[in-house]
Amino acid sequence: VQPNNYSTFYDDQRQNWSIMFESEKAAVDFSKQVCIAKCNSSPALDSVLCQDLLLGEGQGVEGGDSLEVAYTGWLFQNNGLGQVFDSNVNKDKLLRLKLGSGKVIKGWEEGMLGMKKGGRRFLIVPPAWAYGAQGMAGRVPPDSTLVFEVEVRRVKLAKECSGSDGLSVSSRDSPAPSPIPSSDGFSSD
Repeated sequence: VQPNNYSTFYDDQRQNWSIMFESEKAAVDFSKQVCIAKCNSSPALDSVLCQDLLLGEGQGVEGGDSLEVAYTGWLFQNNGLGQVFDSNVNKDKLLRLKLGSGKVIKGWEEGMLGMKKGGRRFLIVPPAWAYGAQGMAGRVPPDSTLVFEVEVRRVKLAKECSGSDGLSVSSRDSPAPSPIPSSDGFSSD
């Protein structure tokens, strides 16, 4: 994915190609389909598939950095997007998380590395990197492959934090099960 609605790729002869799309939506939709095609053509999905949709700006996030994200999660069904099982896109609250803290599924910990503020990424997460054989009662069946579209709205880099007055992210038990635990203590910029 490139600025101004371009996508570039290499073919099997390592030739570089680029496509220009009429709109950002067309470029994003194409990129999602490429990621889904990669998933469907791999014999076994044993790691997270990531596809940038928008690159964002600034420094890529690393373990220890804190993020506020908007996301939608789908079940991967019939070789494509199935039903939505969770989303905070039309809600007032963004999800706050600290990368590397183990508070979100392993697929997010890996799949969000390198994202930048304003960036959007499409993740296809195999069961072993999500909820595995137990699934999540009432939402995610056992052994489900999951698909997420994640957008980073705010970033607080770990190295900007200083001691006790820095950012702390703690987990909080919520009455309703959510695939991604919520957290408190996100200080304002």
